[in-house]
Amino acid sequence: MSLTSLEEKVLSDQFFELWNQNNLQMLHLAATQGFSKLSEPLEALLTILESCPGKQKGRSHTLGYHILMEFQTWMKEHPQVSLSSLAEDKAVELQRRALALLTDTQPNFVETLISIYQLKTLAPSIQCMQIYKLQDLNCYKEAVALSIKLGLQTELNTEEMLIPLILQDKLPLAEAFVKGHRQLEKQLVMLLDSWCHPDFNVEDIRKKFPWLSLSTHYMAQIQPKMLTRHVVRLMEKFKIDQSLCPNAFHKRRLDSLRYLVYKTFGDKSMTEENWTDHVQYVVADDLELQVHLVELLVKYSSLQKASQWSLRYNIPKNRLSQGVWEMQQSLPPDRQQICLNDLSQEEWIPPQSHCQKFYQVPLTRDKVYFVDTLETLQRCQSIVLKETGVVGVDMEWQPTFGCVTAQKVALIQLAVLDQVFLLDLCAKGFCRHPDLVGFIRALFHERNILKLGYGMTGDLKCLSATWPELSEEPLKMEGMLDLLKVHQEIQRGKVNRFQNAPREVLVGEDSSEKGLSLLVQQVLGKPLDKTEQMSNWEKRPLRISQIRYAVADAYCLLDVYSALSRNPASFGLPADLRSITSGQSETNKDKQKEKRGKKAAQDSRKEECQGAQRVSPPYSDTLKGLLCGEQPSEDTPPLTPQQLRVVCDNMLQGLGRYLRCLGVDVVMLENTDDHRVAAKLAQDEGRVILTCGQPFQTLRSQVGEGRCLSLDCSEKARDQAIRVLRHFNVQPTPSDIFSRCQACNSDEYVSIPRADMETMLKEKGFLQDHNTTDHMLEKSCQQEEWRPDDILTPSVTPEPPRYAAQCRWASLSGLDRDTMTFPGGSPIQLHTVPPALLQRIPLFYVCTRCGKVFWEGSHYGRVLSLFQEVLHVTEKDHISIAGPFN
Repeated sequence: MSLTSLEEKVLSDQFFELWNQNNLQMLHLAATQGFSKLSEPLEALLTILESCPGKQKGRSHTLGYHILMEFQTWMKEHPQVSLSSLAEDKAVELQRRALALLTDTQPNFVETLISIYQLKTLAPSIQCMQIYKLQDLNCYKEAVALSIKLGLQTELNTEEMLIPLILQDKLPLAEAFVKGHRQLEKQLVMLLDSWCHPDFNVEDIRKKFPWLSLSTHYMAQIQPKMLTRHVVRLMEKFKIDQSLCPNAFHKRRLDSLRYLVYKTFGDKSMTEENWTDHVQYVVADDLELQVHLVELLVKYSSLQKASQWSLRYNIPKNRLSQGVWEMQQSLPPDRQQICLNDLSQEEWIPPQSHCQKFYQVPLTRDKVYFVDTLETLQRCQSIVLKETGVVGVDMEWQPTFGCVTAQKVALIQLAVLDQVFLLDLCAKGFCRHPDLVGFIRALFHERNILKLGYGMTGDLKCLSATWPELSEEPLKMEGMLDLLKVHQEIQRGKVNRFQNAPREVLVGEDSSEKGLSLLVQQVLGKPLDKTEQMSNWEKRPLRISQIRYAVADAYCLLDVYSALSRNPASFGLPADLRSITSGQSETNKDKQKEKRGKKAAQDSRKEECQGAQRVSPPYSDTLKGLLCGEQPSEDTPPLTPQQLRVVCDNMLQGLGRYLRCLGVDVVMLENTDDHRVAAKLAQDEGRVILTCGQPFQTLRSQVGEGRCLSLDCSEKARDQAIRVLRHFNVQPTPSDIFSRCQACNSDEYVSIPRADMETMLKEKGFLQDHNTTDHMLEKSCQQEEWRPDDILTPSVTPEPPRYAAQCRWASLSGLDRDTMTFPGGSPIQLHTVPPALLQRIPLFYVCTRCGKVFWEGSHYGRVLSLFQEVLHVTEKDHISIAGPFN
């Protein structure tokens, strides 16, 4: 062994001994003295680092990291030790060895090694070889981090670097890789956009990277809705031209179209006028969207309406269904156009029924002033800018449904006592006038004028998009009171006061209202009419109903503030409402502090629970004990699946589907939902949260004791389901299987015999006469006209499904014959019924909430086999299982 090697060995052994003793002070002294004795310190350092172990349990840094930091400090006192003092061949050899050590993502380690050995001076081809080695080892994160440090982004294949990161849910690192490189930024956005195409299949990508091990959670991130959000966000971040993202925006328009159809024909909360405006904006001149619009109208509205819209867009015959084309030919000329209600004679005072149901502004029409000129602006200023005044502030803008990223304000409402001013930012030339911007700045900056708003964040964001100068020089906000914070305080106070009371006393329980409308209902007794909320606010002139809505949205803030100020204690509020700024009272802060203290004292066996909240008796004590980690004892009363109500985090959707198919009441978060939605559902609906991973720590602090259960993410969904069932002592039976709708969680169905299903399919154009599979059924349908009531008394009644006793069975008397929709607004999904099924399926089951159609098949047997170890099977069930399928 050479002298140099001996020096390195002795120093390395010394480092190891001190490191194992956790004596960092002596390690520092040994390094300072030992490095000075080395004849070739740069080479010796690499030899020592190459022999160091990786990260050890309980250590924040590696031994190699500490040695490298000590060497860097030592080098500052010995400037003669540098790579430039070595021969070129020797220097390159050391650089190659140093490069091979760069597998750690610890930033200081990487940067220090790059600095000491001047690795950026190496030829890019040599640097890239280390990146390729890391990729071969499946160290994609490390490869990208190193390439960023070395500035190699333009030297590498962008897709090979980025795709593994995206598939492993490391998009932020992919963004860091392309940042600052204009062409790479475009490539990333265009890559994600290409995955938004309807024909994209993630399996094609997996074939290119077969060595990648991807979990179900990672694969769930690669779906169009999530990808579209990323594309739009990155397009804004990198200032990419929207024309480079055609698939993402087509997807957004398609989703918006479906949403509009639901709001109009399902929820029935959008007027015909708003529907027409928005549909034309969303569909524009895209033929595919126009065709899809017609198809949706066939399913959710009527053939006549579908035909009218197909005529408006002049859709080619070969893109239309036979039923729509035939309806087109049969429509008389006066019914070929889309007719809207004549609203020119609309009155300021709404009908009596409207007044009884909704909050009404105590103003006549002459107290509402449009501000669209400098003269009217001056009058507005003279009244609104009075000191010690109170002003209700609200804004409206055109809904763009994600088709345009920056939304600009169309109308600003300013309400003062006995009058409201509507600042029309769509008036020609008025929006850009400096006096208007100056007035807005003065209003928000004046601390002696109390400005009332509700959730002003969105308003201010749109205001900045309207006037870019507000982004450069933001508004100075003084004298603001966001009633959203006050509302949150009211909600928390109610929940805290009544957490041990019956669920119906909770604020907003079973209420369809939300946001400002809910606050107005709680304080003033009636909600707001939000019908015009999603109006075309850029279209002029505004309708009377739009003006009435805009005025009410601003003026109600004054009435709410006045009512709360008169008696704040009755709402659980402090005397000075302006003191509520953080959205969290001192009382709640103290309670959270107390809760944290209790948490620290909890037994390790009760790690999974925090805070207390009752569930419906007599099972509250049972659930509480089980959630705290107790195993069910022999005398613990078992639960039926219907008695367990859970909300599954978006990482456990597979678990949610299994539990739901066994009859458990399950709500599943969407991929795009924030984890806090689970806490809200648990609080509002008395559900238990099922989650895994990091969100557990956050969620369990937001709900009561025994309301949050953490599961192992690495387990299969089927094993997780069995674990949950055993944890809560839930005993499902074969009759519970499929007792809930797998799509929407409802347990209410209607049954439809084959003959009636065939008639429905014909009426909606999904089945032609010559496709009839049963001559006798066809003859029967021809002889007697079908009526909804007929379904209740078919001539031959097939056996009910196994889960009949666990479901609620509704009558079809309320079904709308023309649209095939249930009273709740959902149409029967006839398009999902293959005509070939009619020959062998005697009875269909339809969910009354979402309209999904089910029939008996082989799924039941598969579920029975999967969960046979936890199913509670009686002798009666054995007979049923052995019998033939219906």
